[in-house]
Amino acid sequence: MKENGLRINKYISKFGSISRRQADKLISDGRVTVNNEIIELGYLVRENDIVKVDGEKIRSTLKKHVYLAFNKPKGIVCTTDTEKEENNIIDFINFNQRIYPVGRLDKMSEGLILLTNDGDIVNKVLRSRYRHEKEYLVTLNKKITKNLLRDLANGVPILKTVTRKCETSFVNEFQFKIVLTQGLNRQIRRMCEYFDYRVKKLERIRIINIKLDIPRGKWRHLSSEEISSIKNL
Repeated sequence: MKENGLRINKYISKFGSISRRQADKLISDGRVTVNNEIIELGYLVRENDIVKVDGEKIRSTLKKHVYLAFNKPKGIVCTTDTEKEENNIIDFINFNQRIYPVGRLDKMSEGLILLTNDGDIVNKVLRSRYRHEKEYLVTLNKKITKNLLRDLANGVPILKTVTRKCETSFVNEFQFKIVLTQGLNRQIRRMCEYFDYRVKKLERIRIINIKLDIPRGKWRHLSSEEISSIKNL
């Protein structure tokens, strides 16, 4: 640690294994203390300081990183707030280390989501400018047309912007696949609603090179090849 200290968000990200953005939110919410006092953004942690998150001490030793792929069921919420949300992803998985979801998947959506305690990986996967692919299987309430898939692929005006061009492919008369490189709020549902369709089921089946290959509600460790590919993004 530098002589003049390490910024609190960087300290939490490094030793608490979360992203700096997540660390900033913890600090803003008053959930971080140094020497039993709530601190503000920008605080510099010094060598003998005792940093706690929700009363739990963060030790300044690097933990072994873990990387999980989880097939999220519908109804599970991608939050680490285990007190406010009963059906949260952390309690559902019940892993023996502190982990965090990489991004989110809407409560009513299902499928692949990654969890880790490696803050650097969280940053790499989530940064929109990297345009990492996420693939979804979408089931609609009425028959799909070629025009719909073309219009979805060309970009749709939602949330005061136009979605990036994307790939779509026909599966059957009620299902199609879509590959996105951005993650706007309820993006696929809003895109379909724009054309007067309703999403009945939304399942994420791929994140970058990691494919959904486990039963609903189960998780697995990422393979060494999958981990290497993410670290080299």
